[in-house]
Amino acid sequence: MERVILHCDLNNFYASVECVQNPVLWTKPVAVTGNPRTRHGIILAKNEVAKKYGIKTAQTIWEAKKLCPNLICLPPQFEIYQEYSRKVREIYQRFTDQVESFGPDECWLDVTHSQNLFGTGEQIANKLRALVKQETGLSISVGVSFNKYFAKLGSDLKKPDATTVISRENFREKIWHLPADTLIFIGKRTYLKLNKLNIFTIGELARADERILSQHFGILGPQYKKVASGEDMTEILHQNSLDETKSVGNGMTAIRDLKNREEVEIMVLTLAEKVTFRMRQAGLMGKTASLSIRNSDLSHNSHSLTTQNPIDNASDFSKMCMQIFDKHWGGQDNYSIRSVRVSMSNLVRADKAQQINLFEFEKSEKLRKLNESLDKIRDKYGYYAVRRAKTIERDFINYYEADEEDTEE
Repeated sequence: MERVILHCDLNNFYASVECVQNPVLWTKPVAVTGNPRTRHGIILAKNEVAKKYGIKTAQTIWEAKKLCPNLICLPPQFEIYQEYSRKVREIYQRFTDQVESFGPDECWLDVTHSQNLFGTGEQIANKLRALVKQETGLSISVGVSFNKYFAKLGSDLKKPDATTVISRENFREKIWHLPADTLIFIGKRTYLKLNKLNIFTIGELARADERILSQHFGILGPQYKKVASGEDMTEILHQNSLDETKSVGNGMTAIRDLKNREEVEIMVLTLAEKVTFRMRQAGLMGKTASLSIRNSDLSHNSHSLTTQNPIDNASDFSKMCMQIFDKHWGGQDNYSIRSVRVSMSNLVRADKAQQINLFEFEKSEKLRKLNESLDKIRDKYGYYAVRRAKTIERDFINYYEADEEDTEE
């Protein structure tokens, strides 16, 4: 049976949620922005009306105001966005359990075997569009194809609120004439390198000499050709397949690519806080920290580190993760990291964990009391009632995104 993959993309997610919350905004130019009083005063999202003025994501507020003086700038409401993201994913899960998040506003769905119940891929896409609009007020664009990359490309081709089918029969005619950087993993630098090889379109990339691509791009070269040719059959990573071992994990796709070690450290700390909070709620501690990094070209690597004494606090957990990062990713001049995931495994019950010496015991007691106080506040007022100062007002953090696994005992 031919695979059928959907890529569902919530249109103008942040700004659209704001418009749903306040319908009078639908006809006005609206942008969700960082704090204009800090260096993070940039456009995080904009609605369709604002787009017509030429306003772009990551543009500074003052630049956007020059294009549209009456632009309405709103601060982000992360917990509300999180709730809408969860509602939409619940709708997707009515049609298949194979749902892979790619940020808070995008998901891949494998509906190959769902067709017996719900119709063709295109019919399922249209049903999803109708349900999402009916139940949340938001719109999605859906790409339908036989692999993940073409499905993603399909959802980008026509917006907003549209279904685009890229089939095995029509993909050469439909997308091979498009610039090669239309593909998700081809960034500006890679595209310029391809241009020097007289490769400009997806079709030219598909027909390129694999040996030449390998010479210039290493192991990624043949992969570029494989994707452009429609031969990549990467599986959908659904919720239960992300971790085979018993673990507690949290992943996040950054609003923009992370460019340096400091940004990675802040992202790791944000995730470690959430993971250790859940561990303490479950009465667990862990010995093995794992760090997974996905770059903007979608290449992915994971590494782990084990400590002798079990831990359940974000400080120690994040330090372990950064040790992993420095060992396996450190020393680079620049980074282009799209998503980060941390997890803790080798779990033990907290009431059975033992410390080795008095110093470690005293240190753990101080942390335990601090975390106990923080947990009480979060239980009463919500998780984001307390945040570390260094994680606030960061223009790359999706505070509301939480691709979490269930804790296994």
